[in-house]
Amino acid sequence: MSQNTTVPEMPNIFAVLAEKFPENHFFQFVHLWENVSYSLVIVLVLGILAFFACRKKSLVPGRLQGAFEAIAGGLDDFVCGIMGPKGRKYTPFIGTLFIYILFMNLSGLIPFFKASTASWSTTLALALCVFFYVQYTAIKELGFLGYLDHLAGKPRGVLAFTIIMPLFMLFLHIITELIRPISLSLRLRGNMWGDEVLLGLLSGFGIKGLPLLFFNMSMATLTAIVQATVFCLLTTIYIALVLNHEEETA
Repeated sequence: MSQNTTVPEMPNIFAVLAEKFPENHFFQFVHLWENVSYSLVIVLVLGILAFFACRKKSLVPGRLQGAFEAIAGGLDDFVCGIMGPKGRKYTPFIGTLFIYILFMNLSGLIPFFKASTASWSTTLALALCVFFYVQYTAIKELGFLGYLDHLAGKPRGVLAFTIIMPLFMLFLHIITELIRPISLSLRLRGNMWGDEVLLGLLSGFGIKGLPLLFFNMSMATLTAIVQATVFCLLTTIYIALVLNHEEETA
């Protein structure tokens, strides 16, 4: 006997428009790719905010410019606190990730919106960006042979003349690098998807579920911030692990 296992979801505007206008190809297309669509909406929102924040830069910043400067300064302190002064050049990448993920997470709390990070396709794409950026950074900083040496555990002395141990370390590090984007994406997706399901479930209780709904929305806001922070914290650590630390200890 088949059972209805439909996962409860909060209604979003793209799904509503697609249902109300089934013959409209644009609404059907946007609904089909709604995770990508909401991701692009966040890009548009952030682009507009950045434009107005940077349009009239002043030594005495206004509220929007001051907020952006505070966020940028906080993210720079966060990255440099882990990686040291050389981490400043990685702040734009990590900071952009944080702001983008945070806004996508929080968009799920807006009525008729949806958090794209509740979909694995979105979080996996973000994790793959981190994966390729880490590999690019490693090769750029260490060189291709230096990166292979890093993956092999930097065998020196007697270990340099062995074969089994360096090959084992190389295999282990390659598997670790390949697993990271999967674990990184599933961690973010799992937490955000769980909040989406719970909000959708509580919204079906009507007025009786409002106290629980408001409480869960406050917890979901905290989860959105924590998950964006954890994603970028792990990204910072992954980059820090492939940097050349011999210059710092010399």
